[in-house]
Amino acid sequence: MATLVGVRSDRVVVPGTAPAIGRFHRAAVDGIGTALLLATIVGSGVMGERLSGGNVAIALLANSLATGAGLIGIILGFGLTSGAHLNPIVTVTEAWSGRLPWVDVPLYVVAQILGAFAGVPAAHLMFGRSLFSVATKGRPGMGQVLGEFVATFGLVLVIRGSSRSGVMAVAVAVGCYIAAAYWFTSSTAFANPAVTLARAVSDTFVGIRPVDVPGFLLGQIAGGAAAVFLLRGLGVSHDPAD
Repeated sequence: MATLVGVRSDRVVVPGTAPAIGRFHRAAVDGIGTALLLATIVGSGVMGERLSGGNVAIALLANSLATGAGLIGIILGFGLTSGAHLNPIVTVTEAWSGRLPWVDVPLYVVAQILGAFAGVPAAHLMFGRSLFSVATKGRPGMGQVLGEFVATFGLVLVIRGSSRSGVMAVAVAVGCYIAAAYWFTSSTAFANPAVTLARAVSDTFVGIRPVDVPGFLLGQIAGGAAAVFLLRGLGVSHDPAD
């Protein structure tokens, strides 16, 4: 799922320009943010399921609200340091826009994946579960893949559209969008390859069977690419303030 972009102290998003912090440190901070995101997603899913009395709608509501609120907090807390991408798709689109050096992309992606896989056992241990467990929750079919396409497509556009207004705007826009996308997409809006991979080792309310992961990744990559091509077609190929 989700995530996201950093901002300077003014209004322009420039994730690669945090002063006095090297690229390895920025990537590491982004990994920590991703770990917190996964702990939020998985932990709220477990808590919601436990307290919902078997009502899936209430569990999903709890999960979506906690995830949206968590995203707002993480973006506000990490945006000025790492850019708070938390998502390989976002990192690639930021590099494409010229707001992140391409050399930083592998560092961010590795940190995000490692962070995601660290956040899952953190949540599991808090709730007395094993470190990892292979997910058994099925999410098959082209409808789910299309859901991931739509969720990721919208996420990139929301980030791009709100980024000129500063970190607060990005945080609120992304948190609200993901909370809503839990409900209007068939897939419940993973919208993030790192999140998807990590949720495959969480046999909880938020899990995804490993066999369904490739379809989700395909939908996410296609959605991100479609958003980039749309922005290019509209002439928004680089940061408007550059």
